[in-house]
Amino acid sequence: MSSYQKELEKYRDIDEDEILRTLSPEELEQLDCELQEMDPEVGAPAQGTRGSLQAFGKGEGPWVAKIGAAHRAWSRQGARERVSVDVLGSPGGAPDQRRGPTCSPKLIPQNMLLPAGLRQRDQTKKSPTGPLDRDALLQYLEQQALEVKERDDLVPFTGEKKGKPYIQPKREIPVQEQITLEPELEEALANATDAEMCDIAAILGMYTLMSNKQYYDAICSGEICNTEGISSVVQPDKYKPVPDEPPNPTNIEEILKSVRNNDKELEEVNLNNIQDIPIPKLTELCEAMKTNTYVRSFSLVATRSGDPIANAVADMLRENRSLQSLNIESNFISSTGLMAVLKAVRENATLTELRVDNQRQWPGDAVEMEMATVLEQCPSIVRFGYHFTQQGPRARAAQAMTRNNELRRQQKKR
Repeated sequence: MSSYQKELEKYRDIDEDEILRTLSPEELEQLDCELQEMDPEVGAPAQGTRGSLQAFGKGEGPWVAKIGAAHRAWSRQGARERVSVDVLGSPGGAPDQRRGPTCSPKLIPQNMLLPAGLRQRDQTKKSPTGPLDRDALLQYLEQQALEVKERDDLVPFTGEKKGKPYIQPKREIPVQEQITLEPELEEALANATDAEMCDIAAILGMYTLMSNKQYYDAICSGEICNTEGISSVVQPDKYKPVPDEPPNPTNIEEILKSVRNNDKELEEVNLNNIQDIPIPKLTELCEAMKTNTYVRSFSLVATRSGDPIANAVADMLRENRSLQSLNIESNFISSTGLMAVLKAVRENATLTELRVDNQRQWPGDAVEMEMATVLEQCPSIVRFGYHFTQQGPRARAAQAMTRNNELRRQQKKR
């Protein structure tokens, strides 16, 4: 038997009925408050705990005193557990039949979703004088808050400044930093104008004291020619505005029609910077390029193309035998789409230029290794547009490109 059970054993022989009969109504009420403070989760009778205690104090049941004894035992032991049913029941562990349905001592867990007023016992003894008026209560609280006087400052603010103002001490130039020039130079510098000082600074290489215009004027001329003065140092140089590039005037419908008809005059398909081309249109264009024999350059730069377009381009490369240049830079193609294009390049022997740089995300080490392998196995590619991030694939790609260009020059000589 544990020490906790030994501690509770001595409460089994207490005559609870006799103790309750000797308590006054005030003592019963105090006992009720103590029990609620010890464990507010213990169920209470529906008619009120005080009335039940008074009733049981007249001989209706011994379970209330056992609860009080058990609670006092918990306080001494510091335990958080609940008393078992045999302690709360009558001697011998049998339930007390005199409790009635309203005196069930089951533990009621607290519901944190309920307001605080419904999760605690009623602590008032007065009966309500009327229904709750929320607006009147808020108005009363606001009026009370306005009537409360503000607390005076312990030390009132007078605006008086205390202490001495800070004066930065003058720095004396050390003897090592003092420079003595010839009398002629000192006289010339003392009588020099602002423009002349700027030109002298430009000649000495003090670029932060002048603008670019002053610097080049001082270098290109042997005499003082800049009369703007020091005020021009902070003024930026004026450059001619560069106009934006005009939008791409290519008509996707006409291009698609010409590609399907295998127009011999169409040798370049340039859809760069057209960002509103539907994906089905680009897919149809790649499908038409499979049988075209005249288009030499196919460019889809900054067209917001993704993996579906990359897969369509890969299918086109497996069947097209006239395309020489392919540019799909600055798009949203992932590593999966790039791998599909690289695998298709191995099956194409006419492609000489491939550009896949500047995608939305870095393709990864595996794709860069695949790029180097494709360049080594495809001698027809002599121009490849991609910035490698790993040193190994970069070195392999550089060697492959050098070899491919040498092979191309040897073929031209023959």
